[in-house]
Amino acid sequence: MKPSPDPAVRRTHAVTSLQNERVKFIRSLEMRKVRRETGLFVAEGASVLIAARDAGWKPQTLAFLAGSASSGIAKQLLRWAEGAGAECLEVSQAVLAKLAAKENPQTVLAVFAQRWVAEPEPERVADDAVWLALESVRDPGNLGTIIRTADAVGASGVVLIGASCDPYSREAVRATMGSVFSVPLVRMEASGFLAWLPRWRGDVVGTHLSAQEDFRAGDYRAPTLLLMGSEGPGLSESLARGCTRLVKIPMAGRLDSLNLAVATALVLYEIRRGALQL
Repeated sequence: MKPSPDPAVRRTHAVTSLQNERVKFIRSLEMRKVRRETGLFVAEGASVLIAARDAGWKPQTLAFLAGSASSGIAKQLLRWAEGAGAECLEVSQAVLAKLAAKENPQTVLAVFAQRWVAEPEPERVADDAVWLALESVRDPGNLGTIIRTADAVGASGVVLIGASCDPYSREAVRATMGSVFSVPLVRMEASGFLAWLPRWRGDVVGTHLSAQEDFRAGDYRAPTLLLMGSEGPGLSESLARGCTRLVKIPMAGRLDSLNLAVATALVLYEIRRGALQL
């Protein structure tokens, strides 16, 4: 007797037309304006979607290459999406080419609702917590890498201050390698952040070119808030004045600054040094 088709696969919708309305909508999420209006974003690749699943997220739409979900991880992801009540689209190679990234395209992607949380109440922050605040980050690759690093060191969350790039852009999400599903994200205007900052109980650490203290010089008073400025201009003077400590990363070469993601990683790992063990 011929076996019946897998019920998860049978419940999907086949899509081969580039003019399909769902295809057009998913493509439109490339635009920040549409992401802002809808509160949705696209995540691509099996490993990233596994991270979403393991973090308890549920997709609204799953799109996968026709014939790829009959077994293995893709089949598991399809069952997860079906179980979450997501719309599942089995798409042709041509359609996938329009939906997926141009570089290193994946065979599965999903649409999720963005998640933003309120700024933490300083009085309720755990005594050993580390939070990261970023002022007007411009590069989505940097932002995604920083979110990934925050996840790696066990930071409690990331605050985006002012006119930051979008952490839910495709480039940023890809750079997080799935950490966007694990790290709480907060949005604040600079004025609101400055009003909130004096309530912080521990050290507020900022990196600054005029600082005299080596970032490795001593222990930081917990809970710790690390404040990093944007690429190029660095930390604004108004935010620098709100720091309890300004530190500097020493360099022996001709350059006087590092890539933002690299600098953030160095300081985060130093702050979390006592909590990280093999």
